[in-house]
Amino acid sequence: MIKEWYARWMYEWETRLTTRDENRVVRPLEWGFEWIAPFLESHGLASAIPAPEVERDPAAAEAAMVRINQLLIRHSNQFFSYRRPTDFRLEERHPELFPTNVRPETLAKEAEIRRQAEEGKLAPAQFLRFTSHESTPYPENDLVNARWYPAPAHKDPARPKQAIVVLPQWNSDGFSHNSLCTIFNRMGISALRLSMPYHDIRRPAELERSDYSVSANIGRTLMACRQAVVDIRCCLDWLEEQGYEHFGVLGTSLGSCYAYLASAHDPRIRVNAFNHASTAFGDVTWAGQSTRHVKQALDEAGLTQDRVRELWAAVSPCYYYPKFAGAESGGPQKKVLLVYADYDLTFPREYSLQVVDAFRKYGLNFEPRVLPCGHYTTGETPYKFIDGWYMGWFVYRAYKALRDEKAAGLQQPVHSPSQPEEETVTR
Repeated sequence: MIKEWYARWMYEWETRLTTRDENRVVRPLEWGFEWIAPFLESHGLASAIPAPEVERDPAAAEAAMVRINQLLIRHSNQFFSYRRPTDFRLEERHPELFPTNVRPETLAKEAEIRRQAEEGKLAPAQFLRFTSHESTPYPENDLVNARWYPAPAHKDPARPKQAIVVLPQWNSDGFSHNSLCTIFNRMGISALRLSMPYHDIRRPAELERSDYSVSANIGRTLMACRQAVVDIRCCLDWLEEQGYEHFGVLGTSLGSCYAYLASAHDPRIRVNAFNHASTAFGDVTWAGQSTRHVKQALDEAGLTQDRVRELWAAVSPCYYYPKFAGAESGGPQKKVLLVYADYDLTFPREYSLQVVDAFRKYGLNFEPRVLPCGHYTTGETPYKFIDGWYMGWFVYRAYKALRDEKAAGLQQPVHSPSQPEEETVTR
């Protein structure tokens, strides 16, 4: 009886939180082949680009997009490859909120932050900036932004320098997850809090929300994911240049998907904290509450969940389990935290449990942790403190284990597997 009452209460609370923003936009289905064509052309795969008349036939266009996804999965090392940036720089400026909703309390918070900055009461922050490898029609999106939280130098000069890249949730503002970074600093771990594509300072002026990261434009959503993964890996390049040796990622929700794909394709990432995880990109988009406006567009176009799953297969974690487990690279085993929620209406629990089963099947070194709440309620009291404890305690222990490995002489150097831009692949 109590369990049933708690479930109803939690689902009602979760639903209120996922429906309070009224600025979600239903955008019509677009195949978006033009977003993928530059990559295919530059990697010897131009024959996969459909002719213009194919795009006007929904069935033929869908079949062509499914074939492209299967091609990208087979050549995922190239799909997530990049050239190391040459324009890394640190920029100092006052942090800004960049809200994604128009609720009065959010706008008041934004105004207060601006006032503090104007009056000199808000300290400036450092941001890593560089040009993204993935080019889009939006210059602001193509300039990567990551707030830099360097840990104080340790008194032991032999201690390896350790860092983590933090990715918040979809539609996060410029302050999301910043407190986690300060916690990691106290552990001696530096942090780069990455602004994901189309988020906060990278959001095009035409948008109120970060819609172009996940939308009914199939090709653009695929390439936004590629951009995020490449941006993460470039952040590791900069950290390497600063002398860091141990690397990790922490991602929440959409950030968790991006973090997983980056780790699956980059053996340098040893510490992985996935805060809300799922299997197929299309399943979450179709079944999740917070993407109901995207699902509406796909549904109105006559698609089904099974068909949508195949349209975004190339950016779905479930297609890369062997690669993540290291079966292909033979690299060192990763340390993984997997957090999911019992009452999640955005990443439905059934899909998270499939991830747990798959991680066990592949023998991954992972720790599952279950939250007694939902997706959005994870950010509410008291659940945010439980979640923070799970992530903080895991990250502390995982990085300590890496230091112990090095001290014992067990750790082998791991090098970046990045590919040159001009490399091509054959079908």
